[in-house]
Amino acid sequence: MSTVDTTRARRGRMGRLGAAAGVHAVLLAYTIIAIFPVLIVVLNSFKNRRGIFTEPLALPRTETFSVEGYATVLTEGNFLLYYSNSLIVTVVSLFLILLFGAMAAHALSEYRFKLNALLGVYLILGIMVPIRLGTVAILQLMVDLSLVNTLISLILVYTAQGLPIAVFILTEFMRTLSRDIKDCARVDGLSEYRIFFEVVLPLVRPVLATVAVFSMIPIWNDLWFPLILASSDATKTVTLGVQQFIGQYTVNWSAVLASLSIAILPVLVLYAIFSRQLISGITAGAVKG
Repeated sequence: MSTVDTTRARRGRMGRLGAAAGVHAVLLAYTIIAIFPVLIVVLNSFKNRRGIFTEPLALPRTETFSVEGYATVLTEGNFLLYYSNSLIVTVVSLFLILLFGAMAAHALSEYRFKLNALLGVYLILGIMVPIRLGTVAILQLMVDLSLVNTLISLILVYTAQGLPIAVFILTEFMRTLSRDIKDCARVDGLSEYRIFFEVVLPLVRPVLATVAVFSMIPIWNDLWFPLILASSDATKTVTLGVQQFIGQYTVNWSAVLASLSIAILPVLVLYAIFSRQLISGITAGAVKG
């Protein structure tokens, strides 16, 4: 290899390294910006009121350290009940979204029938139309069904809210699956239900994890529908539960920050469990062999 070729190769490697370093720097900066508010909330949850207002960006010290906020959250009010309500609503809603979304996506991608495309467009329209536009109609429907102030009303609404994006993502991915695997299963005598549960679902597990994470965050953080459909003390969710520490004239900031820190845990746990599948689902289809 000549000196010119060696120089060009070296410059090419330096250029690629520089581009990679720039991309990593941007991603690192974005990560810091995203994590910083969460870190501040968690740090200040271990401070007393004076520490929160005088040293909001500092680590807790001997003079400012306090777990009074967590003690208030765990002993006063019904925050643990609200937390369990949120867990029930979120888990059941996610299960129904993934189950019905995967079934609909499998039908749209596997079976060709009249109005197949039109039905797919109809389901995907739910992404374009915010469900909150139908709040009045939804409230009237829940009143007629006697489901107001029940967790079932929230589960139904969140399932309807999450299905369009689940169907859209899963349909596009399922269309890339090989038909040979499913045809072989049919030759072996498997029913369509067993093909779906034993063949298709394991193949789309990374995408299911992606849909689960994207669907969970809006459900867990929602304040709108719990305030309208389930505002009784027995059915409040964690987002409504935080409001009990906010008064008209005073705010118990230690309890508010502690409750917010506890509320972050399920999202972190879900991401930790499905992080590998989440990354695989996001990058699925990015590189085709």
